[in-house]
Amino acid sequence: MPMPIPYRQVANLILLLHIGFVLFAVLGGLLALRWRRLLWIHIAAVIWAAAVEFFGWICPLTPLENWLHNRAGGGNYPGDFIAHYLVPIIYPEGLTREVQIALGVFVLLINIVIYGWIYTTRPGHSARQNR
Repeated sequence: MPMPIPYRQVANLILLLHIGFVLFAVLGGLLALRWRRLLWIHIAAVIWAAAVEFFGWICPLTPLENWLHNRAGGGNYPGDFIAHYLVPIIYPEGLTREVQIALGVFVLLINIVIYGWIYTTRPGHSARQNR
């Protein structure tokens, strides 16, 4: 007899992955200070995150989360920490196109600042060399 799929747990795991991706897109440049190999992966994540916001696309993880929650029996129960506290971070109320575009700009600006910092603090680079 096959084991039942724990849809709610898998949905929560996907949601945590989703939140992790958002955090990586916003602040992953800080990881690139330590691990330079992450630089290109992070730049791709920033481009994807900004594009989703600018063009109003739906991240592929969203329909998967919704499908899994529906398979688990529908709505979230009040005692679910992830659904109660973390879902509003990814899907805030009042999310308009203007807010989405502002979020996309925020993602880009924060990463421009981080990468500017990386560029100016990397070994072999100093302000005197640019004179």
